[in-house]
Amino acid sequence: MSDPKPALPHPLPGAVGLSHLSAYDWEAADGVCGGSPHLHLVCTEAYVVTGGRGAVQTLSPDGYRNIPLAAGSIAWFTPGTVHRMVQGGDLRITVLMQNSGLPEAGDAVFTFPPEVLADPEEYAAAAKLPPGTGPETAAAARRRRDLAVEGYLVLREALEAGDNGPYLEFQRAAARLVRDKVPIWRELWRAGALATAERTGAQLDALEAGEPVHLGEATAHEAAPTRLGGFGMCGRRDEYNLPGTTLPYQGE
Repeated sequence: MSDPKPALPHPLPGAVGLSHLSAYDWEAADGVCGGSPHLHLVCTEAYVVTGGRGAVQTLSPDGYRNIPLAAGSIAWFTPGTVHRMVQGGDLRITVLMQNSGLPEAGDAVFTFPPEVLADPEEYAAAAKLPPGTGPETAAAARRRRDLAVEGYLVLREALEAGDNGPYLEFQRAAARLVRDKVPIWRELWRAGALATAERTGAQLDALEAGEPVHLGEATAHEAAPTRLGGFGMCGRRDEYNLPGTTLPYQGE
């Protein structure tokens, strides 16, 4: 029995994405230091806290939450959950992202005000950063964060008052904004997460048949960050540019 090769070379376990974040220490309009609130449309994201302290603020159908973060803690959020990383003191996080390749291809929408979300060109201009990691990029990342916080605070205030209408409309606006990207996402999913799961199925079939030929291909891989200190959505981001597994965010 032949063992099909994965569609993407050497994926991380489960074809997840991996990066490291140091939360922004910029103070926002509400006096909170932290990142740019946003949601993902089809990907679950996990924070594994490796140092410092802080919190993640979330908006979801179960309301507003402020989840404390400290070294050793884990928090994760399912698609549609608005999340905002909050700096409490040298907060450092390893991020695990489902369906690697999809978030980098646009499966993340900032909580910009409704008028920005309604115009794809205006949204793209507000979300895009200049290349590099210099002062110009830092200033643009901070403006982007502030614009996302502006929209986020309106959503949070309404949700805390028992009105989920603005939050639900933001979700719908986000879905409309990315709808045309779904065919590309589907191909990335098929080549990544789906292919990895199907590969496991083929390996189980091989074991059951007593022909574990895939074990003859056992090997190990290694990687190091290929960009340090990039400006991500939540903070300064160290990335691993593994082919087909983790790609730098577009425009960052």
